[in-house]
Amino acid sequence: MTKAKPKTGIADIAVNRKARHDYHLEERFEAGLVLEGWEVKALRAGRCNLSEAYITLKGGEAWLFGCRIEPLGTASTHISPDPLRLRKLLLNRRELGRIFGGVQKEGATCVPLSLYWSKGRAKLEIALAKGKQKFDKRATEKERDWNRQKQRLMRRN
Repeated sequence: MTKAKPKTGIADIAVNRKARHDYHLEERFEAGLVLEGWEVKALRAGRCNLSEAYITLKGGEAWLFGCRIEPLGTASTHISPDPLRLRKLLLNRRELGRIFGGVQKEGATCVPLSLYWSKGRAKLEIALAKGKQKFDKRATEKERDWNRQKQRLMRRN
């Protein structure tokens, strides 16, 4: 049911590294985005920031809020683009049901992880996540440091 993005032939546009640090990621989904023409051009130029973005659920739909897509000066001459506008996420009914159920019953939240190109279309990887406590974050850092230390020791031998 959940799709994790395959790593072959996919170019990342933006990655939310803070999400992996602040949350325990449980279930991942791939969602399409409803975009305007100037936004697609800006994404191709890599002018996107997901660090402050989050997913809101209302009216039976999922919306991406706070994702900043900076317009190109040449691509948007006849319109006044809004870099922080709400963008609708395209998910099927079963995926929306899992997300709504996870948020309402389990107390999880829905966070954007990465924005990438897949077969010429912009896709957003989102996840149901539960917040980490401060001691969880410290434990994750210790484990990462220990793994790094092990790699150094293995290379020396």
